[in-house]
Amino acid sequence: MKNLSSQPCLIARSLALVGDAWTMLIMRDAHAGLTRFDEFRKSLGIAPTMLTARLSALTEHGLLEKRRYSERPPRDEYVLTAPGQDFLPVLFAIGAWGRKHRAGGDVTRFFDAETGTEIDAVTIDRETGAPIGTRPIRVDLPE
Repeated sequence: MKNLSSQPCLIARSLALVGDAWTMLIMRDAHAGLTRFDEFRKSLGIAPTMLTARLSALTEHGLLEKRRYSERPPRDEYVLTAPGQDFLPVLFAIGAWGRKHRAGGDVTRFFDAETGTEIDAVTIDRETGAPIGTRPIRVDLPE
């Protein structure tokens, strides 16, 4: 397979960074307010080496910023950057798809902290206002 990060398709380039489940779940947890290694590890049940690798990649590519919160012992936290904050709609779009096609049993629900209403994400085209997926699309590949 070609290196996805050098593809002309922006979906492929993005998946090169965030295209695995652990990375998506780390980003979900970061949006839920988790910042510390042990918090991510406890929430996800992920192996420390795998978590270290994912946090390093997210930091290297600018979705998270590593900040020192303790000198003795040295400890860092991982906070969302502006690009990391911009990733939230992606997570909600995946969640909306899951609600439609993978729901059943107890599921995690997301609420607006100010209004208390459950979030029902919809992706729309800015120009037409039409929900994505309701109109035909055309894909123009670079030559």
